Amino acid sequence: MDVGEQLKSIRTMKGISQRELAKRSGVTNAMISQIENNQVNPSVGSLKKILDAMSISMGDFFTVDIKAEDKIFFNRDELVDIGDSQISMLLVGSKTKHRQLALLRETYPPGADTGTDFMQHEGEESGIVLRGEIEITVGNQKQVLKAGDSYYFSTHLPHRFRNVGKIECELISAATPPTF
Repeated sequence: MDVGEQLKSIRTMKGISQRELAKRSGVTNAMISQIENNQVNPSVGSLKKILDAMSISMGDFFTVDIKAEDKIFFNRDELVDIGDSQISMLLVGSKTKHRQLALLRETYPPGADTGTDFMQHEGEESGIVLRGEIEITVGNQKQVLKAGDSYYFSTHLPHRFRNVGKIECELISAATPPTF
């Protein structure tokens, strides 16, 4: 692990300047700069003072994965389509095992649906219709939603989506945990 890079990443993420961190921790500004530039290795005592000043434990410091190169922004052509030949489901972000949320831009042509079998899994799902209309069945409840309408439900209930309109339906949805 690159201690200097990790310290700088956490300090930057928390919005603390080197000078402010030095003041809070009682360690000199020069020492923090040298640690971040890998010019010196901090003693356990110095590192603990610095981490305490940022309210982060020693264990979290060495286990949290903060990478400046992780992709944050995605152009529309970089979204991964996880739908089928009928329905477009564009996943925002990359498919990683660390993902805790799935955010999708879904497009249903007229008559398209998620299948005759109801979906069911642990988690929650929410969304808002941007254009067109969609019939959503959750458990024994069924409703046709139009542009501007939204939904939120526990996904342990059986559910399915169907475009009952004459135009393409587009919606934005979010689900936890991601099942893709």
